[in-house]
Amino acid sequence: MKRRTRIALVLGGLLAAFLAYEITTYFVAYTDDAYVRSDLVAVAPEVTGRIIGVHVVDNADVRQGDPLITIDPVPFQLVVDERQAEVAEAHAQIEAAQSAILAAQDSADAAASALSYAQITQQRYAILVKTSAVSQQSLDKANDDLRRAQAANAAAQASIAESKSNLALQQSRHATAEAQLATAQWRLARTKVPAPTDGAINNLTVRVGDSGTAYQPIIGIVDATAWRIIANFKEYYVDRLAIGKLAWVYLDSHPWRLFRARVAGIARGISREPGPDKLLPYVAPTTDWIRLRRRFPVTLYLVDPPADLTLYMGADARVVIFP
Repeated sequence: MKRRTRIALVLGGLLAAFLAYEITTYFVAYTDDAYVRSDLVAVAPEVTGRIIGVHVVDNADVRQGDPLITIDPVPFQLVVDERQAEVAEAHAQIEAAQSAILAAQDSADAAASALSYAQITQQRYAILVKTSAVSQQSLDKANDDLRRAQAANAAAQASIAESKSNLALQQSRHATAEAQLATAQWRLARTKVPAPTDGAINNLTVRVGDSGTAYQPIIGIVDATAWRIIANFKEYYVDRLAIGKLAWVYLDSHPWRLFRARVAGIARGISREPGPDKLLPYVAPTTDWIRLRRRFPVTLYLVDPPADLTLYMGADARVVIFP
């Protein structure tokens, strides 16, 4: 009887412990499938060239705007010089075209004056020839002078139009040269690559003499302003979580300390198929050989973290949320 009693007590205790665990975990949301996360900013040069300066070291803290690398500016400066010469040449062409317009206008004024005189002379001779005051030959010459004056005036007006057209062409070339100069100056400025955000250099491998390729990342910065906790909670907890709800976080990198946090976001979907990163995150439903319920990522932000708290991207965490 005593043996049966002991067995019954043990089984009863185990059952009671199991029920207590189930009841507690039903109301208290807990997960040890959580980790620290930030944004890894992939810094890439915007121009291609040889790296002549690396101004940071691995794991160093940087501030936004701090210099990271310098690409050899000489080839880009040469292009800027060439473009500046083209702008100067185009400006000179504009001045020449403007002078040509002034000269054409002076010629047109002279041609208009000559035309006016020829018209008056022709009209007077046309009247006088009727009274035989002048000869027909004089009238014929006046008519010929009028035609020549008209042709000269038309040519002068055409010259003005051509000069104005040439000015417009030179102005267009000048605008193109200035745009090309601005592009060259922009590229020259991009030979200095600054830090786009506050953070820490991570896994630095670039060295002086390497080749930087435009838009291919060469430096990673762990963003110091984007720290958060990603906790994968079982699906039967999700409906009871709410934005702003208080949570407690235990960081494996800082044992024996609890940090307050608040729920900032709850994922509305996960992918059920493993694979590369997708728009829907994939959360494995198994841990080793144990199959778990589906879990949904919940984003939390620490509340007033200590100033001396150092977070590590990818570090493990545990999260508990009380009802």
